[in-house]
Amino acid sequence: MAEPKLLVFSSLFPSQRRPNAGVFIRERMFRVKQEIPVVVVSPVPWFPFQEVIRYWKPNFRPQPDKHEEQEGVQVYFPRFLSIPGLFKSWDGFFMALGSLPTLSKLRKQFNIIDAHFAYPDGYAATLLGNWLKIPVTITLRGTEVPLTKMQGRKKRMLAAIKNAKRVFSVADSLKQHVVSLGAEKDKIRVIGNGVDVAKFYPLDKKVARDQLEIPANAKVLVSVGGLVDRKGFHRVIEVLPEMVTQYPQLIYLIVGGDSPEGNIKERLENQVKALKLEENVRFLGAYPSEKLKTPLSAADVFVLATANEGWANVFLEAMACGLPVITTDVGGNKEVVNDNALGTVVPFGQSELLLMALLKGLEIEWDRPRIIQYARENAWDTRVEILVEEFQRVAD
Repeated sequence: MAEPKLLVFSSLFPSQRRPNAGVFIRERMFRVKQEIPVVVVSPVPWFPFQEVIRYWKPNFRPQPDKHEEQEGVQVYFPRFLSIPGLFKSWDGFFMALGSLPTLSKLRKQFNIIDAHFAYPDGYAATLLGNWLKIPVTITLRGTEVPLTKMQGRKKRMLAAIKNAKRVFSVADSLKQHVVSLGAEKDKIRVIGNGVDVAKFYPLDKKVARDQLEIPANAKVLVSVGGLVDRKGFHRVIEVLPEMVTQYPQLIYLIVGGDSPEGNIKERLENQVKALKLEENVRFLGAYPSEKLKTPLSAADVFVLATANEGWANVFLEAMACGLPVITTDVGGNKEVVNDNALGTVVPFGQSELLLMALLKGLEIEWDRPRIIQYARENAWDTRVEILVEEFQRVAD
């Protein structure tokens, strides 16, 4: 029986320059590494003139060091050619080409390439797997839905799934989506994300509110995520004026910052000013995961009016802190919030229904111990056990 040794391959992975990028991948795979040896390669997009772009966008494509050690795991950040806004259907090929020297040097340290996201990462991984004669696994994480709208990238995404030895999907909705496009059903196994219950648990609400200077009698909503259009902070802000008429002391906490997808903070701040909500909306910035339980414990309801998700870890993190979740019916959201006792799922783009769900969410006496128990039932242990079994089969 061959021992599986993984090379985790993902362009979205934390670094000292981007500590919150791809934390959900590290959370999952660093638990696997307790059972299986792991090395990480995280390709970084680069092109010769990006320093010029940084005059206008200082945070454009931050370049990490070529190598870091994280929790005893070696993490490598090779560059690959990627021209902003152009030739995106070639990103997978250039990602593979740019990563090949690094993988060649590490060749004796792995016998499986484990890629995250079907394109460009998964496609690049299958090219590398073919060149190096190594089996490849791919985890579908949600970007596969918008990729369908771009023919060149859709074609390469499906080629990656076809050429992978095994495919994992964080949600059944993602599996069904790619199967409807022609992917092989039996190759794909659904393995959702989990939650670290040692890191996420409820603090005393008064203590948490005192830390954030929130009045004890205020109603509090909270959202967590990168400040990008997809996450839907603006959709929550637009329904706040009516909520404030009922709850004048309402506070909406926005936890998040710059993301690889962009940063719309200025736009959100302008929206808040236009609606005269400066006293009701607080931008807390990005929090490291070990400190997230403070704003979560200070809130009454978690909300994410998102346009696309795979399996949102943050829902289970909020639930582990006792919060009901109000979100939109996209991706795997219904698979996480799968009971009315856990929260409410509303149709995407229906602001009136979002408003009603939020108002009701603040009125209901939620069974918070039940919500916490559900999160604990979705801790990482079971997921990791299944993943280790799957990697063993691939190695054999």
